Amino acid sequence: MAAPLDLNLLKTFVAVVETGSLSNAAPRVGRSQSAVSMQMQRLEDMVGNQLLVRGPRTVTPNAIGEDFLIYARRLLKLSDEAWASVTRPKETGSVRLGVPDDYAAFLLPPVLSRFAEDHPLVTVELVCEQSTALVKTLAEGRLDLAIVTRLPEQPLDVVRLERFVWVASPNHVAWQTNPLPVALFEPGCAARMNVLQALGSADRSYRCTYSSASLLGLVAVVQAGLAVAGLAQRSVPPSLRVVGVNEGLPALPDLEIGILRNPLSATPAVERLNDFLRRDLAQRA
Repeated sequence: MAAPLDLNLLKTFVAVVETGSLSNAAPRVGRSQSAVSMQMQRLEDMVGNQLLVRGPRTVTPNAIGEDFLIYARRLLKLSDEAWASVTRPKETGSVRLGVPDDYAAFLLPPVLSRFAEDHPLVTVELVCEQSTALVKTLAEGRLDLAIVTRLPEQPLDVVRLERFVWVASPNHVAWQTNPLPVALFEPGCAARMNVLQALGSADRSYRCTYSSASLLGLVAVVQAGLAVAGLAQRSVPPSLRVVGVNEGLPALPDLEIGILRNPLSATPAVERLNDFLRRDLAQRA
């Protein structure tokens, strides 16, 4: 009968694959690079097959390793669920979380992934709307938490500053057109207000060529060379380029991000996600 697999070895194996190297995996699992290397050698000896292709700078799974990765992740997830079922029986249920489209694209994936590792029995239901709509939805009791961009004069505990930049098509020079063609999020959005305030302060004439709550629609218009737009820097897709002062555009103020909570939502699941989001968003570089 085969010996049972060591979950610590599986955890390190998954970390190596996901980070692409032994050195990157080391801090993630709390071990030295040499210890990670020894663990991987031990795992390969245990299963009787090579699982990794070790290059000069990167480490990637071979065909057997790719198949093994599926089972490793499944076993680790089952272990987390089993542990949670006996150690955190109250941390179950669902949390209704509101977030703007662009933040959902770049802020949430790594945050929710880490939260799920620690709280596998909690379900997060996402609602994507612009910040002003989220404030209303939360006030109506249809959300537990909302990640929003602070509006002028809005009382909000800011947990993160996000750089706000101009973007344009790499194949067009829309910023050279006068008046400046600008694609904007819909009225009431903090990003829209920041763009218009910057243009007004710089006395730069402009015309709105597109207005929508859709991030994908905004990107499509800019990519076609029909306008420039303001986006959170982390949400800029590879198809666009960042422009700014060198192209004659005024500097844009940072976006102030905070978390709103429904005072009637007091379940352990809401408590954990609220604390996790505040801590994680504040610490992320």
